[in-house]
Amino acid sequence: MDRTATRVVRRVCATTAAAALMACSPTFDWREIRIDKDAAASATLSAMFPCKPDRHARPIELNNRRTTMQMAVCTAGGATFALSAAAVTEPAATSAGLQQLRAAAVANVHGEAPALTPWRVAGMTPSAESARLSIRGRLPDGAPVIEHAAFFVQGLMLYQASVIGAKPNPEAVETFLGGLKFLPLGP
Repeated sequence: MDRTATRVVRRVCATTAAAALMACSPTFDWREIRIDKDAAASATLSAMFPCKPDRHARPIELNNRRTTMQMAVCTAGGATFALSAAAVTEPAATSAGLQQLRAAAVANVHGEAPALTPWRVAGMTPSAESARLSIRGRLPDGAPVIEHAAFFVQGLMLYQASVIGAKPNPEAVETFLGGLKFLPLGP
């Protein structure tokens, strides 16, 4: 075999090996993540993420009060998976806070207010404002986007779980949102 043919064979073998390795790497590498306990919560939130999330915090305003929103975020399979938590100061503020979080989610993707579906997470504090919704909207660059989001409360903590992307994988959305649960805090 001449040098050119040998190089072509090697290149084909290398490309085939690289493709085989990529096929073996999972798009979704699911793992349980626990959101750190907070003085406002009586339980720890457990979530199934499809990738290792980065943790962030940013100041926000809820019910005309400054608070900090804690976030865990990662991207896999062409979608961003996020879980956010923020504390309110009194139980009466949870309903208005959830309404504000839902309105912000719709506004962030320039969507229209969708129909709400009641939502429950094992161990959550019951609230008429807990809901799941699916929003069709656009990113700032005009690209179409779909956001699946759930809003719920536990104690004085408000939570938002979201999956956002051009075409989020339906099974991944259900695994992420369906995997949310509260675990009692230890002694």
